Amino acid sequence: MVDGSFDGSRKRRDRSGIMAEILEVARDGVLKTQIMYRANLSFAQLNEYLSLLSDLNLLEAVNTSKRTIYKTTEKGLRYLQSYIEIRKML
Repeated sequence: MVDGSFDGSRKRRDRSGIMAEILEVARDGVLKTQIMYRANLSFAQLNEYLSLLSDLNLLEAVNTSKRTIYKTTEKGLRYLQSYIEIRKML
């Protein structure tokens, strides 16, 4: 994804990595199902992470007339950038 920060391999991901992947997917605003498929999460995992990221104000749900769009907040973008920088150092 961004700057090679996500290597695309299917090894076990840690919580912070999954959070970063969701925030990357939702950077420009996407539907819930798009996050689920692009971040390779089950429906239960998706709901858990959406709740967590929303509670931390890293992700916002924007209700349109027909759908709910999930979008990374400014705080979420800062988290994502920090995550990428840390990954580069390791």
